[in-house]
Parts: sequence; C-alpha cells; structure tokens
Amino acid sequence: MKYENYEAVRIADDLSSFDFMSTGKNGNIPKRIIFMPTDLAGIYILAFGSISTNEEIDDHSVSNNGDRNKILATVAAVVDLYSRRYPDRMIYFRGSTKERTRLYRMAVSINLEELSLNFEIYAEIDNQEDFVPFCKDMKINAFLIKRRSG
Repeated sequence: MKYENYEAVRIADDLSSFDFMSTGKNGNIPKRIIFMPTDLAGIYILAFGSISTNEEIDDHSVSNNGDRNKILATVAAVVDLYSRRYPDRMIYFRGSTKERTRLYRMAVSINLEELSLNFEIYAEIDNQEDFVPFCKDMKINAFLIKRRSG
C-alpha cells in the first residue's frame, strides 16, 4: 500500500500474532493482529484490534488516534509477510461492524490494482453461497484472500 506503516512490530515465531503500538493524538494504544485456523482446511481468520487490559483483542474499540491509514497499511504489510510464509493459506476477514467492513472495502478498493498483483481477492456477498471475485464498490460482508502463486 502507498502509506507508511508501523515498523516496530513484535512478531510470534510462527507469525500467528503481531503486536504494535498505535501512536497518535490519544497517546500510545497497543494493537494486535492474529491469524487463527478455522474448521475449514487452509482458511485462517485475521482478527485485529486494540489489546484490552486482559490481553485480549477488543475489535469493537474505537481509538480515534489519527493514524487509521498507517494502521491499515500495517495490517496489509502483516498479511503480505504472513502469506509469503504460508502461501497456500487463505485469509478471511471482515469488520466487527458494517461500518468497519465498509472501511476495509474502501481501503481494498483504493489499493485494488496494487493488491491484485500479489493476491487473489474474493468477497462474500448476500444471497451467494460461494465467494465471488471482488470488484470496486461491491457491497460485501467479508473478504477471502490468497497469495498468487509464482
């Protein structure tokens, strides 16, 4: 992506967890990105949010720290790193609210040409049993992405 990202990221050896600090107008807010297996072989859920006091991800918190693009670019960089290590895994993600899913859709749409060079990007939409190729401005419920081979 075309944006600066956080480079001070603490990474688990197996790349299942990434922690970084959002720095902005509301101070330092710890964030975490994790990849969790699903019941479907080869599909992993990407979960992301602020780290709560009990060390769990709070994906409903709104930090309003003024660094949204930097955070989204950090998530994109993490997905890139993770998918390089595990190119056969598909990554499923959506926002914790409709508004956040819309934000992610807008971010992917803006960067679709660049992201499509390395990723196959699919969308979950209403009244469709299967995922369909993602197109800009498509109303979606979730994403499913996979690193392109080669």
